[in-house]
Amino acid sequence: MTEKTEPRMTAPVLRPGDPGYDEERTGFQLLDPHHPELIVTAHGEQDVREAVGYARAHGHSVAVQATGHGLTSAAQDAVLISTRAMTEVSIDPVARTARIGAGATWRQVIEASAPHGLAPLSGSFPGVGAVSYTANGGIGLLARRYGFAADHVRAVELVTADGALSRRTEGDELFWAVRGGGGNFGVITAMEIGLMPVRRLYGGVLYLDLERSPDVIEEWLRWTETVPRTVTSALAMLPFPDLDGVPEPLRGKRIAQLQLALLEEPEDAERILAPLRALPGQVLDTLRELPYTESGAVFAEPGQPHAYRSANRLLSAVDPAAARSLAELSSAEQPVMCVTQLRHLGGALAEPVDNAVPHREAKYLLGVLSPVEPGQVELVRALHRDALAPFESAALGPALGFTFDELDQDTVRAGYGARYPRLAELKAAHDPENLFRHNHNIRAR
Repeated sequence: MTEKTEPRMTAPVLRPGDPGYDEERTGFQLLDPHHPELIVTAHGEQDVREAVGYARAHGHSVAVQATGHGLTSAAQDAVLISTRAMTEVSIDPVARTARIGAGATWRQVIEASAPHGLAPLSGSFPGVGAVSYTANGGIGLLARRYGFAADHVRAVELVTADGALSRRTEGDELFWAVRGGGGNFGVITAMEIGLMPVRRLYGGVLYLDLERSPDVIEEWLRWTETVPRTVTSALAMLPFPDLDGVPEPLRGKRIAQLQLALLEEPEDAERILAPLRALPGQVLDTLRELPYTESGAVFAEPGQPHAYRSANRLLSAVDPAAARSLAELSSAEQPVMCVTQLRHLGGALAEPVDNAVPHREAKYLLGVLSPVEPGQVELVRALHRDALAPFESAALGPALGFTFDELDQDTVRAGYGARYPRLAELKAAHDPENLFRHNHNIRAR
């Protein structure tokens, strides 16, 4: 039996049983974490190159993890490249750009940009890894005004399956592919992104008791048809437990959260929000003008790592009658907790950009997410299928960047839509052995 040799690199290398192995392989998503043959805790691009070369030489696949929010396919017999130490962020305030390392979170990019009066197209949760989020498209707080995060990438530094590092820019086929095609084509070690001239926004959450505001879904849908592209919003519905630590107005109630981000002056924002403020059943209101450094308050998402699964559909339209049924998923009779959310798309998201982000014509994104206890995976998947079924006639495909589950190839193909054939050709040309497959995997032709 041939003895395996360790890769020669300065970064720490961990195997199962080594101190720190379990901590390094575990991210925010706790359901079925990676269990790789080897972990390389990369501190720079050379570590990534050597890890890819080692994996290829030893017949292993490659998985990459920064924060671990989007884990979809657990790596078993693989080399896991942990990029969480690659957190460098540098700002060019004149060019309005940021160069961000593979492990940087949006919080780090936001804080580095703010002193210059700039902001990135970050997502609803500041703790998410900025590079992986952007590579998968990125629908953030300013999406209807500025589009997908992937639309504003200026350059990527990419280690491909042959272990080579290159800088890819406009006009390069892999630059097209990695902006929306995720991690299918290599390991992005750094990314240069455009920043927006945003210091503040008007936003937060309007909480309504669903029992007292049964028409909130229809009212919000009507409202979205009237708002300018300076308004990005979502409607989430979920049950709150009657427990200490939950704000008293929310305890034991089925709640609709109107999650709102407006690039407007306060008086104009309040004028736009007036129809929502007129809805009955309001129990809590966090809307205010806030600096972009506090933008995580807009969606107020939990920051505690946990096990979860999700599914979604990009929709060309929403049938209000079908949407009303979504509220029932937050009832106490459900076998598991289910959070449903409708995001309003359109605006700049619908503008054509030459990259791999598909389904730009979608008007809404419907998502369902559930925490998962041991033995509940199939139960949760069935619940999510049933929840999405009434909307399939208007479905364009899943938003892969919001799908935290392993998918079959037909669903991945639907997710990439008309972009899939070109992506498959590029996969065959640049990663024919499918080294990078622990993602929503594009199969080489």
